[in-house]
Amino acid sequence: MKALILNSGVGSRMGDMTREHPKCMTELTGGETILSRQLKILSDFGITQIVMTTGGFHDQIVHYCRSLELPLSFTFVRNDHYDVTNYIYSMDCARDEVRDDILLLHGDLVFEGRVLEKVLDMGKSCMTVSSTQPLPQKDFKAVIHNGRIEKVGVPFFENAQMAQPMYCLQRRDMEAWMERIHQFCQEGQNRCYAENALNEITDTLALYPCDIRDWLCEEIDTPEDWKRVQAKVAEVENRTVYMCFSTDILHAAHLRLIRRAARLGRVVVGVLSDEAVISYKRFPLLNARERMDMFRSIQGVWRVVEQKTLSYRENLERWRPSFVVHGDDWKENFQRPVREEVLMILSRFGGELVEYPYTRDPRMKALENHARSELAMPDARRSRLKRILAMKGHVLCMEAHSGLTGLIVENTLVHEATGGARQFDAMWVSSLCDSISRGKPDIELVDLSSRFRTIDEIMDVTTKPVIFDGDTGGLVEHFVYTVRTLERMGVSMVIIEDKIGLKKNSLFGTEVVQEQDTVEHFCQKIRAGKRAQKTDDFMICARIESLILEKGLDDALIRANAYAQAGADAIMIHSRQQDPEPVFCFLERFREKHPHIPLVIVPSSYSQVTEEEAIAHGASIIIYANQLTRAGFPSMQQAATSILAHHRALECEESLLPIREIIRLIPEEV
Repeated sequence: MKALILNSGVGSRMGDMTREHPKCMTELTGGETILSRQLKILSDFGITQIVMTTGGFHDQIVHYCRSLELPLSFTFVRNDHYDVTNYIYSMDCARDEVRDDILLLHGDLVFEGRVLEKVLDMGKSCMTVSSTQPLPQKDFKAVIHNGRIEKVGVPFFENAQMAQPMYCLQRRDMEAWMERIHQFCQEGQNRCYAENALNEITDTLALYPCDIRDWLCEEIDTPEDWKRVQAKVAEVENRTVYMCFSTDILHAAHLRLIRRAARLGRVVVGVLSDEAVISYKRFPLLNARERMDMFRSIQGVWRVVEQKTLSYRENLERWRPSFVVHGDDWKENFQRPVREEVLMILSRFGGELVEYPYTRDPRMKALENHARSELAMPDARRSRLKRILAMKGHVLCMEAHSGLTGLIVENTLVHEATGGARQFDAMWVSSLCDSISRGKPDIELVDLSSRFRTIDEIMDVTTKPVIFDGDTGGLVEHFVYTVRTLERMGVSMVIIEDKIGLKKNSLFGTEVVQEQDTVEHFCQKIRAGKRAQKTDDFMICARIESLILEKGLDDALIRANAYAQAGADAIMIHSRQQDPEPVFCFLERFREKHPHIPLVIVPSSYSQVTEEEAIAHGASIIIYANQLTRAGFPSMQQAATSILAHHRALECEESLLPIREIIRLIPEEV
């Protein structure tokens, strides 16, 4: 597409303002002229071939256009009779240069980018009109009938709308108009409007109105027009446009959206905080600060700020933007409540929500698969638990004992009524569940090599950090090698309990013989494990059994303080009581002395406690240690019983997940 800009007029109504330069070079704001503004907008839309008619200031216009150093190709057509003809003759002079789809505009037309965007998006021949502005007495109006433009001119008022001289004409329609213009000029009719020729052939054209309502699109004919338009340009340039992003992978669709937003005003990009991102999607490859830096480097972005939550409220109330720009995909998905809140807040100060059709870049799936592959690598995965703790302050962890249960933990997401979402942050590879899945008792009978295979199976298909149940850790000399192996595999944390001898499950408490390790020996094990580490990412958590063995809160605190001094990265307090109060007391008292050491709880026996309650008392990591294992057995047992009882599988089908749903859960690649 080419642009045809008509700049051959005298501009006599501007008085002294156009004595030494053409009207198109009249300054608007900050050194920007009508013409330079037009050309920059055209360039932004990829219209690079410019045909420009000129008159008395031909040389000045040519020099000025070239001095702008825009990526545009110019063809200048001089109307030597500019002072005795109208622009119909200038268009006729340019007829050999416009045998294409043409954007036609007068050189004194000032418009905002979204006007041109709407004109081009029409995809057919059209002219800008306004259904909201009053009809002018002495300027163009368009007569509209059955959705098409029948006439354009000054004297028309019936069935008319205000019109501005910006046309987008398909080649067939442009050639028909130019042919009629040529006939007019041949007949000596070269002092009238070109629209006089247009009106004689509109019944053969498909010319449609493009309603721009009250958007900026005005000609400047007088000094009074110039002052009014100057104020409107300043208002447009001072508009604030707000957008929010969570992505750490920029692709073409993102850049197109930002470019479109920049046509509306100064773009403020809100970058979702790390905590907000990991609450509903995968862990970001780049942290919030790095993502903010990424957006600062994008042309068209004016400010970059952090958006702390999925809700836009805080930033909208701070910036009070004229527009919020978003893809239209959030109209129906889980973000719908967020969208409704945005609309409500914007309505308070007259802001507008602008939604563009959501486009999925076909390369995005490959980029997302690559990102997940990066997150699954041992070095990246190992450090993530510490990073999540730093970002959120707490971690939700669910047990996994196979690749399939790992995928359930990885992909389970619950959307909230507020538009937010919740998911698990990490996976717990439990000695108990690992043993049960193999039909073995939980007495450290399953060797470490077999347990490491479970980790491998889970890590092969997931990306989230893994916390490993290390039982007692074994002999000090053996624990050193366990730490090195787990660290090399990409495990984030090992939890070892301060017991010795043949392991018995803690939930049996004093019902079976269980012996607690000495403080000195267990501290020795912790120190040896810490010395064995190769990185700072891996964490050793000391699990205290004092409450399980009914030795009291003071004993638990003495041990916790000692383990912390020995170098434990985290402390786990375990209890089999339904009353959570002893656990809460421990958390609060330990936190007074050690405010930054993560505290781990496993609320299996006191399952009535909410995560919010636990966090309020000081918990950092909450592990749901065996729920998937316990949920699976009743369902499997019921299915087996039903088949035996009914001699067929029909009766249990309703309670079974279709195999295709299970297959969909399994990724083609990680």
